[in-house]
Amino acid sequence: MEWLVEHTTLILILAAMCGFFMAWGVGANDVANAMGTSVGAKALTVKQAVMIAIVFEFAGAYLAGGEVTETIRSGIVSSESIMQSPHLLIYGMMASLLAAGIWLAVASAYGWPVSTTHSIIGAIVGFAAVGIGMEAVKWDKMGNIVLSWVTSPLLAGFIAFALVKSVQKLILDTENPFARAKRYVPFYMFLTGFMVAMITMTKGLKHVGLHLSGAQAVLYSVALGVLIAIIGAILLTRVKEIPEENRGFRFTSVERVFAILMIFTACAMAFAHGSNDVANAVGPLAAIHSVLTSGGEIGSKSAMPHWILLIGAVGIVFGLAILGGRVMKTVGKRITELTPSRGFAAELAAASTVVLASGIGVPVSTTHTLVGAVLGVGMARGISALNLRVISTIFTSWVVTLPAGAFLSILFFYFFKGLFGG
Repeated sequence: MEWLVEHTTLILILAAMCGFFMAWGVGANDVANAMGTSVGAKALTVKQAVMIAIVFEFAGAYLAGGEVTETIRSGIVSSESIMQSPHLLIYGMMASLLAAGIWLAVASAYGWPVSTTHSIIGAIVGFAAVGIGMEAVKWDKMGNIVLSWVTSPLLAGFIAFALVKSVQKLILDTENPFARAKRYVPFYMFLTGFMVAMITMTKGLKHVGLHLSGAQAVLYSVALGVLIAIIGAILLTRVKEIPEENRGFRFTSVERVFAILMIFTACAMAFAHGSNDVANAVGPLAAIHSVLTSGGEIGSKSAMPHWILLIGAVGIVFGLAILGGRVMKTVGKRITELTPSRGFAAELAAASTVVLASGIGVPVSTTHTLVGAVLGVGMARGISALNLRVISTIFTSWVVTLPAGAFLSILFFYFFKGLFGG
């Protein structure tokens, strides 16, 4: 540990580079998931999606990304087991960042939407189990993570299926779908505003020290949802039906109404995602910083300096801009054909699932949730509307994520241990 204390600056620079690389991977994969439905539904172009993400992901990550974070993500490793070996935690966290970043880069290059949370968790479990001891890992927590592979997509798919059917019944399968759209879309806007506000207040704002009670979060979210519905209703009065554009597709004017809604959901989801998931990229970096600056002490929480949040925010934006288009294409176009109304249903279902799961304490992956929601949208039109080959590839990549992160992390852990001394 003495060598590490003497070379704190060098270790922090190396750790910051690893953290930036991991954030780059989060941007290339996870952020592309959040934007994929909007791009696939043609509510936004890839360039517009990137610009929205640059602004709102950065704002969410930097402004609401957190003052503190768990030292060991999701409590999957016993902190007591590593108290006497702070240098091993530093090696392990750097190895985890590199391992998860590499796996996310590979997955993004192939267009596979995988979970960034599971990538970093798999990496941390890998170095802990091999470098410290099998007893250091809380294996019961791993069972909950594996369970989320099933619960996340199923719940989101069910909600998305119900939303698509409600849009069909209330709007599309009526004599005047455009008029009905202008009547009911403000209600969907309320639901969207409410759910995204709930995500931000229950999962994002707690990072910055604003611990709202459940009742307060619901009250503020309802108020924000009502405000958004009112603003949306006012904006919709300016949208006029153009009969000529409906000749090729009867619902073209209706889909224009939903396209306006999707622009809002894209902005809101980007902010919520940035505030919540930036910790996956820079949480381990904050843990390394905490150990080095405290002289080797390991606490359950680590401070999150603003320069670390800035690294995460910038890395996320670069990752999306450079490699995000491939995962966007998979989620938005290759699973099933999306229109603005279907894409909106998928995004609202994903947000609703995250809120419900957080409320009952079930671990979920935002990636798995959104893919499940897109599957639910496709199922509402029949199984023939789904690309089963692409879906099987996605499911396989999910299963591989944990062991891939673990294997790479073990290799890098022993590399750093050999380089700096054990």
